[in-house]
Amino acid sequence: MISSLMRAAVLAGHGEPLDIGLVPKPAAGPGQLLVRLQACGVCHSDVHIWQGDVTPPDVPQPFILGHEGVGHVEAIGAGVTGWSVGDAVGVPWLHDTCMHCDECLDGQEAFCQHQRAHGLNVPGGFAEYVVADATFAVALPDTIDPVATAPVMCAGVTAYGAIRRAGLKAGERLAVFGCGGLGLYAVQIASRMGVEVVAIDRDPAKLDHARLYGAVETELADATLAERLADRPDKVHAVINFAPTTATWPSMTSAIRPRGRIVAAALVSDPVPLNQEWLTGTGVTITGTSVGTRKEMAEVVALHAAAPLLNPIEEIGLERVSEALQMLKSGQAKGRYVIRF
Repeated sequence: MISSLMRAAVLAGHGEPLDIGLVPKPAAGPGQLLVRLQACGVCHSDVHIWQGDVTPPDVPQPFILGHEGVGHVEAIGAGVTGWSVGDAVGVPWLHDTCMHCDECLDGQEAFCQHQRAHGLNVPGGFAEYVVADATFAVALPDTIDPVATAPVMCAGVTAYGAIRRAGLKAGERLAVFGCGGLGLYAVQIASRMGVEVVAIDRDPAKLDHARLYGAVETELADATLAERLADRPDKVHAVINFAPTTATWPSMTSAIRPRGRIVAAALVSDPVPLNQEWLTGTGVTITGTSVGTRKEMAEVVALHAAAPLLNPIEEIGLERVSEALQMLKSGQAKGRYVIRF
């Protein structure tokens, strides 16, 4: 007899340890897939939701975080085509979008203002099973390693989307601020494109990984960084910020060349100073990025399948997910945490 219950980590109170226990197993509705998860990454966005920095208008029941899931199709809802039971599948941030706003119609659904996300608006992947919209579920090759691939569902596609947003091409120089999971993916992706990457972080160990993954230069983010970058004649064509702090802003503006592109990829709610005269004099473009589109997801999965994107990963059980959230919050995480089911 198939159990109608599953193990899950449920948010009971913001900032409190998640409740590990049994909850009803979901079913695939029309247009949906039921996915039996093998792995789910723990993302810094989960920390924001866990702490209550980001709150949904309608709390999902049960409130299960997680949006970096990898598993297999267990069941298929009515009206779904193109999927079979047993297919390898990824469960990303986007559960669905409105499909009719300008952003969706332009193929930029990651900016849809009516999107629903796994682990925020609908139950997510800190559970043995999760329901995904078949239109937004990610087709994966059977050969992938689920633990190594789980972070690609958010961190990997966010890094890829940021690089595309920056309009980078071979021979240009990119400064990557913040060499955690997202930043290290960006270093690898940009390097494979022939972009010269300058990796910047306050942690020397993360800079060691950045060099290993293709950075041509590294800079330690200390008190003199902005001054050092301002004195350099070889300004960068683009800057991407993955560090969740305003402290990077002076160094970002010091590093960028005239007509360069600054891309904000981290969730930073506090304002930064912006001199409009500086903008008129330099022509610098400032923009933001949010995860990635379905097209970008397919492209980064193909890139990962051809030659795996690497990241320091600590594999954990579901019972350690609250510990992982706390380590991410405190900045003590050495890499990505991935739950293996």
